[in-house]
Amino acid sequence: MKTDRQNDAQKNMAVRIDKWLWAARFFKTRALAADAINGGKVHLNGSKTKPAKHIKEGDRLSIRRGPYEHAIVVCALNHQRRPAKEAVLLYEESAASIENRQRLAEQLRQQAPTGALAKGRPSKKNRRQIIQFTGK
Repeated sequence: MKTDRQNDAQKNMAVRIDKWLWAARFFKTRALAADAINGGKVHLNGSKTKPAKHIKEGDRLSIRRGPYEHAIVVCALNHQRRPAKEAVLLYEESAASIENRQRLAEQLRQQAPTGALAKGRPSKKNRRQIIQFTGK
């Protein structure tokens, strides 16, 4: 039977931010999560933080991974890494954040080269065309 103290401890349970980011599957390892936090890519409630900082439900996180930025609210705490379907339940991402990421992904997809770049060494025919074009 649980005591009131144990129930209060579970309600006020806090988890290290690097451990939570790893459990929520934003990073593959805690070390990568800690590096991102130390690098200023993770903000807790609008300010920079440290890997050992404890988070609680309702905290707002801003996570930058590559060109994408996630704006999330912590919904649940977990210190164990669970399957991806369960990890999604640990946070709620804002609609604006999702829309911005999708828009950015579409822009990056349109800017990507379409395969016109040569792969590897040019063939003899291509080399002759390059020489003729450059005049060398």
